[in-house]
Amino acid sequence: MADRVPLDFDPPVRGLRALLLGIDNGELSNPTPCPEWTVATLLDHLMGLSVAFTQAAHKRVDGPATSSAPVPSAQHLSRHWRSRLPVLLEDLANAWKDPAAWTGTSRAGGVTMPAAALGHVAMTELIMHSWDLARGTGQEYFADPRTLEVLIEFLSEGPAEGTPGLFGPVVPVDDEATLLDHALSLAGRDAKWRPPPRRRPAAA
Repeated sequence: MADRVPLDFDPPVRGLRALLLGIDNGELSNPTPCPEWTVATLLDHLMGLSVAFTQAAHKRVDGPATSSAPVPSAQHLSRHWRSRLPVLLEDLANAWKDPAAWTGTSRAGGVTMPAAALGHVAMTELIMHSWDLARGTGQEYFADPRTLEVLIEFLSEGPAEGTPGLFGPVVPVDDEATLLDHALSLAGRDAKWRPPPRRRPAAA
């Protein structure tokens, strides 16, 4: 059924689930490319967006994540995230396999828009935050070039100054930028972002 819909969520979900296996508890407080968000905050956001976009695919208008976007919080992150988040991601991938998910309009986080556009936003969020998580935990991340090409076309239609609440202003890239770099830049991310160096403890 996935070949009948614009985007296949299975590959990026598998990639994100692989990243989750590489996260050590000591890395939950690490910074990420999302300003002021730690790895734990990002994981909480991924749980929330998985639920929100799954509900959107099912055209639910009465779900807890349809009327407003919850504020991510490291303190709110479930202690069972290692077992719960992979299930939520599978639910997300399965929900968008239904061609009906891509028709009409839908709603997530208090925003109503064409369902097809919302599906593209969901995929963008999934891939961008997978990269954020990889950068924050020192892991490698790869995305399907075909999916990146679709997202680049989608993101290119947005304003260069960004879309508040979704994407930041476009970040310039150099001539050697990869497809992933281009997608990141259009979503307002600096592909060259690295965690700040850790401070060495002062000598006794």
